[in-house]
Amino acid sequence: MLVLRLHCVEYNKNRRSKSSDGSWVGWFVNLEVNAFLCRVPYDYIEDKFNLTGLETMVPNFPQALDALLDTEFDTEYGFNPMETDSETTAQLYGLIHARYILSPLGIDKMYMKYKRGDFGFCPRIYCDGQLMLPVGLTDRIGESHVKVYCPRCQDVYQPQDRCAVLDGSMFGSSFPHMFFMQLPHLLPEPPIEKYTPRIYGFKVHKSALVPASTESTASNNNDSNCNNQNTLPSSVDSTQNLRRRFNFTLT
Repeated sequence: MLVLRLHCVEYNKNRRSKSSDGSWVGWFVNLEVNAFLCRVPYDYIEDKFNLTGLETMVPNFPQALDALLDTEFDTEYGFNPMETDSETTAQLYGLIHARYILSPLGIDKMYMKYKRGDFGFCPRIYCDGQLMLPVGLTDRIGESHVKVYCPRCQDVYQPQDRCAVLDGSMFGSSFPHMFFMQLPHLLPEPPIEKYTPRIYGFKVHKSALVPASTESTASNNNDSNCNNQNTLPSSVDSTQNLRRRFNFTLT
């Protein structure tokens, strides 16, 4: 299972300096490994409408919900394993979190984290340090770790190591797109520049960038067409032979 496992002793080593309010939610979102998460307010969690369908997705749902709403969580000893499964509680919070961040209040909270750069910056050179947002490749628990989405190049990347173990279902596959639908003025223009392969200042021909297996298939098709039509000029055939001999051609 690719879910975040709560081991209190291990996580206490990674807690942020910011103090918790004594609740489980306060402690959980203040863990360094959970820096991508925002705090879901209790009134949202207590509204049964917001939890519709989750009871079938998380085992021992009532116990997990009670633990999640615990306002006097013992950060030193954690949950009693005979009463509460810490992993199930984290799963439930993650699923609730994925719904909350699609709401107007949730988007506002994630906007503040986005502007601070909490989710990192696009590693692509021509995106010029574009801010990113977390995204899940699936909405189901345990299928994929969280990724980060760049709205400029519209691609996904591996997040920083400290948050890389978060389950993607904690954010869902819709969040960054809903975020920019609600805040369209933040949507950046696509990058203008694009990397161009060069050798000694000359552009590398596209045919030199094709994998050998693909080039071989194309070559066989061309040879077949040549045999059938027998009209391919010798000069073109010579050029193709030269391209096969060298790793690149100049334009």
